[in-house]
Amino acid sequence: MLEEIIKFIYPPKCGICGKFSSNYLCFKCKKRLEEDAIWEIKKTPQNFFEEQISIFTYQNLIRDLILEYKFCFKPYLYHTFTNFLIKNKKVFQKIKSYDIIIPVPISMKRKFERGFNQSNLIAKGIAKSTGIELVTNCIRKTKNTTTQSTLNGEERRKNVQNVYKLENAQILKNKKILVIDDVITTGSTLNSCCKVIREAEPAKIGVLVLAKD
Repeated sequence: MLEEIIKFIYPPKCGICGKFSSNYLCFKCKKRLEEDAIWEIKKTPQNFFEEQISIFTYQNLIRDLILEYKFCFKPYLYHTFTNFLIKNKKVFQKIKSYDIIIPVPISMKRKFERGFNQSNLIAKGIAKSTGIELVTNCIRKTKNTTTQSTLNGEERRKNVQNVYKLENAQILKNKKILVIDDVITTGSTLNSCCKVIREAEPAKIGVLVLAKD
């Protein structure tokens, strides 16, 4: 339903300059994003996820776009993000090595306030473009927490402790899981989420974020 509303209210146009574009990203603005993209893929053995894919650093144009996306009700920007990142051959092939995509869940209260789960829309776009299964019924956020961006490192870690619940664990067993979020700073949110996923005994857990702070 949300997808149809987005298409009706926001016909295809570049999410940056506003010019008509069937890919939600014009050639000129795509070049701007390419200049800022880092396309980083690194191992993260110290976390509950083994691998992290980062498309940008959280600054300049991409920072402004993510803030507008989340707080200015611009859900159509997920098209701009996903249509850009899947065009990178290295990242596309890495994503294709996973079996299941899971967006980081948000609380019902936050979803009501925002109107959508920003990570879920990005995950849906990636899943549709790659053919990988999107699973949204295995991890649930049970508490409405304080916004992470207002907290320091230790407060962030405590803020997301024991807030996620595993359901339908059998779906994830022995699967390679890619968890999607918009921004990673200390990694507390993703670590907490992946810790719960780990209980399902998956073969591998990786994360993909639009930007690292």
